Amino acid sequence: MSVLLEGIFNGLSTSSVLLIAALGLAIVFGLMGVINLAHGELMMLGAYSTFVVQNLFQGFGEPWFDLYIFAALPVAFLVAAIAGLVLERQVIRYLYGRPLETLLATWGVSLILQQFVRSVNWIMVLVVGIFLLLYFGGTWLIKRQAGGKPWLGKAQVILFFLSVAIASISGFAVAQGNSPLWNRAWFGARNVNVSAPTWLRGGFAIGTFQVPSTRIFIIFLTLLCLLAVYLIFYRSNWGLRIRAVTQNRGMSACLGIPTGQVDALTFALGSGLAGIAGCAISFLGAVGPNIGQNYIINTFMVVVVGGVGNLLGTIIASLAIGVSSDLIGSGTLIRLFPAEGALQPLYEFFTFFATTSMARVLVFALIILFLQIKPAGIFPPKGRTAEL
Repeated sequence: MSVLLEGIFNGLSTSSVLLIAALGLAIVFGLMGVINLAHGELMMLGAYSTFVVQNLFQGFGEPWFDLYIFAALPVAFLVAAIAGLVLERQVIRYLYGRPLETLLATWGVSLILQQFVRSVNWIMVLVVGIFLLLYFGGTWLIKRQAGGKPWLGKAQVILFFLSVAIASISGFAVAQGNSPLWNRAWFGARNVNVSAPTWLRGGFAIGTFQVPSTRIFIIFLTLLCLLAVYLIFYRSNWGLRIRAVTQNRGMSACLGIPTGQVDALTFALGSGLAGIAGCAISFLGAVGPNIGQNYIINTFMVVVVGGVGNLLGTIIASLAIGVSSDLIGSGTLIRLFPAEGALQPLYEFFTFFATTSMARVLVFALIILFLQIKPAGIFPPKGRTAEL
């Protein structure tokens, strides 16, 4: 029994990470119908933000280092939220109603973010900073002076290429100095480690198994995020606007709701939740450029099984997928059946799937069977979106 309880507890901590990530994805997918394949990379940005904050606090020594997690959480949220806001404003808003193009665009963004983390250094930051300053600053000035003139579009194209050229030349000039400070990669392709604060190390015993403090913290963090999302969606005016746009975008726009602002800020909120999820997974293993890819598939499955945009369905689906994947993949279920006798076929069946990859295959097969019965998930969407 203690083995089963330990497996369930580990599954709950896995479900907690899935739930935080799936909350953001459910918000984005449920509101705009956007299949954001860069959601895992937003989690990665949150994890690397935690790593950077940890290194900054190491220079302060004790007891400040033990408090770095309270600075890392808002930083991870803000970094991922800003990245999501830029993604929505500069890419996704031009592709609404075109799901295939959106999927390909976000997939390309995910590859760009992975390579950015591997290669980023001070020269790259300088080049990107100069480009953003020249292009967006120049665009603002042109729009302010030219208004709706017909040559505005051509001017923006010319400004884009000029900004790229000036930023590239500046970066090339700095690179010729061969300064290690400017050329050294911040993170590189290797994984980095995030150390938990002292008060999150170790754990306490419940019966015969040890409960890690980090997993308790992740579960508690998930409950806080869940409460915050509930209050935003069901106890605030902005949440009312979000739900109105989700059910009927056209009518919401006719009633004066700024659907563009709702899209942008809601996408930023979902991205920020992905950043918090990245902060949580940084305590469960090494942080690398591909860390988000380990969770993105399960996160999408949670959203689909729970019902698009449904909070309760997302909770139930994350618990079911997380706990079942952990119980099967860790081999916990094998210990519940005898190796011989009438239950031997079950023993052999779960032994075959007692690896992480094979457990994922079995869970996905069960999800496919479930979706044959309930294609719209546990709680199907209501309103006009259910007719689309």
